[in-house]
Amino acid sequence: MQQAVVTVGSRGVGPADVLAVARGDARVELSAEALAEVARARGFIEDLAAKPDPVYGVSTGFGALAVRHISPELRAQLQRNIVRSHAAGTGPRVEREVVRALMFLRLKTIASGHTGVRPEVLQTMADVLNAGITPVVHEYGSLGCSGDLAPLSHCALTLLGEGDAEGSDGVVRPAAELLAAHGIAPVELREKEGLALLNGTDGMLGMLVMAAADLSRLLTGADITAALTLEALLGTDRVLAPELHAVRPHPGQAASAANMAKVLEGSGLTGHHQDDAPRVQDAYSVRCAPQVAGAGRDTLAHALLVAERELAAAVDNPVVLADGRVESNGNFHGAPVAYVLDFLAIACADLASIAERRTDRLLDRNRSHGLPAFLADDPGVDSGLMIAQYTQAALVSELKRLAVPASADSIPSSAMQEDHVSMGWSAARKLRTAVDNLTRVIAIELYAAARALELRAAAGGMPAPASLAVLEAARAAGVAGAGPDRFLSPDLAAAEAFVRGGGLVRAAETVTGRLA
Repeated sequence: MQQAVVTVGSRGVGPADVLAVARGDARVELSAEALAEVARARGFIEDLAAKPDPVYGVSTGFGALAVRHISPELRAQLQRNIVRSHAAGTGPRVEREVVRALMFLRLKTIASGHTGVRPEVLQTMADVLNAGITPVVHEYGSLGCSGDLAPLSHCALTLLGEGDAEGSDGVVRPAAELLAAHGIAPVELREKEGLALLNGTDGMLGMLVMAAADLSRLLTGADITAALTLEALLGTDRVLAPELHAVRPHPGQAASAANMAKVLEGSGLTGHHQDDAPRVQDAYSVRCAPQVAGAGRDTLAHALLVAERELAAAVDNPVVLADGRVESNGNFHGAPVAYVLDFLAIACADLASIAERRTDRLLDRNRSHGLPAFLADDPGVDSGLMIAQYTQAALVSELKRLAVPASADSIPSSAMQEDHVSMGWSAARKLRTAVDNLTRVIAIELYAAARALELRAAAGGMPAPASLAVLEAARAAGVAGAGPDRFLSPDLAAAEAFVRGGGLVRAAETVTGRLA
């Protein structure tokens, strides 16, 4: 298969480009236009460097040390030193896809021609990405202001041929060895270049883009599992009618309701009951599923708008303007990204919370409308899915803790020069955990709803064609069906893989067509 190529110009990139490089190992190429813009901006920096007037990042120290004027013979050392000293991360390694997104987005900003970095430095960044070299970046070190300083510094250290990095074979080696193996010469930094390599919000932005892609799939999956649960509980699909959602015109709500209606089309179970006293209304967790998932969709839409603006931005300080001015600014502050990262964590927690409540209804014989207690084969002898719901509840509790906003905190640094920070990197890290846990919560609802629908079918009920397609695909993916008690963890792991890999959505869409 031919390797995908992403060409980077001076006007930013799109979410698909980030995903292609971070997750798909696409090759990065630089447009001639971008290289020309970078060279033009570099000319302005070199002109300023030759003048006696102090310019931040060019001929001064950094942060609280910006008051010192640096003589020309010490400026290369200054740029090396900022990279070495700022590569102060600690804790576990960050995932490969995050580091690739981090490097690619820094490259995107440098390609804008607003940073003053030489074209050869930009080309080296592309060469490192294309060689599959991934710097070792640590979990802790970024406050989300003045950029993701420590993470980006670890990436810049690799360009210098220092520190450790992972090769394309997955083995961690000294960066100098990896560069030499691929014929890449280490960079010798000049004025402003060290600062420009580490002064951006690229880590939190990369994680936002990837979380948004994952959440988009999970929101569709959550609509499917909500529909399966409604059907298994013999609920009514009349609440999904488009005219009901038109009177409260939130686009996400309408999309979720439409997804559920498509999944339930042709069901012989909805609106039926095990007694002669049909319910007037289903419980909130069933009836309000489109409203909650729809709010998550609208939150995601806002987050994507912020991401698209950031992907078109050039985040650096100081910045080189088109007329040659080099101006200090505060564009490196991560607040715009941090807020939506936290907002998405709240949406994850609530979507998981309502899914857990639906699962609990399926397992409670007093509220499940004729299903056996805990969906057990022989209740009392068998415990069924009792503890699977415990696991789901534990995940939901963790998600609620992860929903506490990181961006509401700030801790001063750099001798009070950097006295308000975004904590956007922290918001991004916890959102990644939240997305993982939401995947597991949805998988457990799927597992329970699938078993409940099998029991309904065994009793003569007829699930919707889309529901049956999901059941068949889940079984083919190793998600075992109803029966006596067994070791549940492998079943739940198979369900998680089915949801995470998109199998749930693909299975439903074989009947429904494309879902929102």
